[in-house]
Parts: sequence; C-alpha cells; structure tokens
Amino acid sequence: MQFLENFKPELVISSPGRINLIGEHTDYNMGYVLPTAIENNITFSFKKNGSDDQCNVYSKTYDTGFEIDLNKIAVSKIEWENYILGVLNEISKRTDKVRGFDCIVESNLPTGSGLSSSAALECGLAFGLNEIFELGLSKLEMVQLSQTAEHTYVGTQCGIMDQFASVMSEAGNVILLDCRSLEYKHIPIDLHPYKIILLNTKVSHNLASSEYNTRKQECEQGVAIIQKKNPNVKSLRDVDEEMLLAAKEEMSPVVYNRCSFIVKENDRVLEMVEALKQNDLEEVGQILYKAHDGISKEYEVSCPESDFLVDFSKDNAQVLGARQTGGGFGGCTLNIVHESAVEDFTSAATKAYKDEFDITLEAFEVRPSGGTTAI
Repeated sequence: MQFLENFKPELVISSPGRINLIGEHTDYNMGYVLPTAIENNITFSFKKNGSDDQCNVYSKTYDTGFEIDLNKIAVSKIEWENYILGVLNEISKRTDKVRGFDCIVESNLPTGSGLSSSAALECGLAFGLNEIFELGLSKLEMVQLSQTAEHTYVGTQCGIMDQFASVMSEAGNVILLDCRSLEYKHIPIDLHPYKIILLNTKVSHNLASSEYNTRKQECEQGVAIIQKKNPNVKSLRDVDEEMLLAAKEEMSPVVYNRCSFIVKENDRVLEMVEALKQNDLEEVGQILYKAHDGISKEYEVSCPESDFLVDFSKDNAQVLGARQTGGGFGGCTLNIVHESAVEDFTSAATKAYKDEFDITLEAFEVRPSGGTTAI
C-alpha cells in the first residue's frame, strides 16, 4: 500500500486483550463477569491523510491491508475487515466528523487464543478515531458501538464483556461488571506468591462462532419455559436454582444443563469476588476448577485439549486452580501457579501435551492491566 512509504503517525493507541477470571457466557445472559485487560495488545498508528472519505488500513502482523470509502461502507467477505468496517458503520450513525485516515495495526495477541483480539481491534479503532477527529464519544459509547459492530458486521452475538474490559480496565484490578445494569466496580487482585499463567492450546475449533450463537438460543429457550411460571423473568440472570428445578420437566436435558451452568456461574462470580477480598487463594483455585467442570460438562464449550490441560494441572500441588478461558472450543487455559513452580509446571505441561496431541504448547504470564489508551 502506497501510504506506507513515508508514514509518520500523528497518534498511537494501545488496545489490550483481556482475560476473564470467572463468569463465562454469563454476559449475554445479563449476568456477572470478572474480566481484566492484560499487557498483550494491538497497537494502532493513525494519521489523517487529507482526503474527505478515503481510508487505508494495513495489518503489519499479517502483511495485508484494504482501502475503505467512507461513503460506501459495506460488509466484506474477509472476516477481519468486518471488525473495522462495523465500527466505522456504527460511528457514522453517531457523527459525520470522520474524514480520510491511514492506519497501521500491529498485534501481539495470539489469534484464536480466547484473549479477545476482536474486541481489542474494535475498541482500539473506535478510541483512535474518537481522539484524532475529536468525536466526543464517551468510553461507554465506544464499548457499546464496538459490541454492536460485532453483532451486525461479524455476525457473533457477543455480550458486552470483552469490549468493556478492553476499555474500562485498571491495572492491578479485575472488573465486577453487572451486564444488565452496566454498573461496575474495580476489585483489587493480589495473587502473590502465585501468578496467572496461560497455556495456549494452539487449537481453535471452528465451532466457536456458530456454537456461541447456538448456546445463546438454548439459554433463550430455557428463559421462555421459566417465564410461563415466572413472568417477571427477563433473562437467566433473574433465575435461581429453585425456579430452574421447577421447570426442569419441561426442558430438554441439553437446555436444562445450559441454564444450570449459567445460574451457577453467576453465583461463582460473586463467590470469587469474596475470595479475592478475603485473600483466600485456595478458594480462588477451587472456584476455577468448579467452573471448568461446568464449562466442559454442562455448557459443553470445552475440548479434549483444554480438558487434558486442566486435568494435568490437578496433579501439581503448586497449581491452585485452572479452567478454560474465553468463548470456548480451544484457546487458553488459565492457571494459578506458585511463582517458584512456573518453569517446572510449564515444562511438564508442554511435554505431556506434546506427547498427547503432538502440538507445541505456548505458555505466558499475564497481569491485570489498564484499558485502551493513547501512547
């Protein structure tokens, strides 16, 4: 792309990936989640190019780019372009101040790892355009338009957690987010002498997008059945175990299991907050193991590779807990590992995983970090 030759950015934005300590698939069920941004990020280098409507976006990571006419924004056949186009489409509904720009995108987030590179891409673009063209969008508006962009242009009916964590995080904290009211609190997290170690399975089963939407529909079916006796119920957030049991006979076993997982997972988020406040790290670990059991058996969004790694961690006294993190069907497992044992644990896990699946594991530490910002 021609603009790359003499490119000097006017603005550089860092937009982080995220982990979710607990609260998987609860966000689109209007429940609680406990995410935080991490240090791994996508950087955006922006420059106005002086045109009214011609834009160039180039991914340094994948050595590919495309041109955009702001007057002719439409869904692309190339998936990653739709994250950019969807955000531009949403911004165009709110303001006409965006003009021609050039942008270079570079990521150190592993794709398909469940660290939400998609939300980082959406939020980083929105944040940068808001800064460089002085659009006057609030952080919450950027979060919400990025979520809508993913619904409309990418086709994933995601909840709001990923975008919220990417923009709103503070270093050293997780966010207790109520996905119904969007009220949130920053909860300090101090796991010392333990560290958060992610093991990237390096598998990304292509079920993730279609099955994600299927899980959403299954939860909605459960809500519709529960509403017959409880008309005030709007989502699984309003459901307790007693209500669920009362409706069990009318549900298929699959729908019951999906609903059961969400109801229990909401409780686990609040239990995790209390464990962090009490600095009860043993309890933190146990909650993670219970969550993975539900992810694997009730919600069925795990995979053999993730299950293997979580089971492997249970044999190591220096690991407090582990679970698959992210939307599912691969990506990373999150492990709470004593700092003295990180090297031994990751070496042993890497060898066992290679022997079992002939895949080379990727291990890295993550730290709760701040949200999207101008560098």
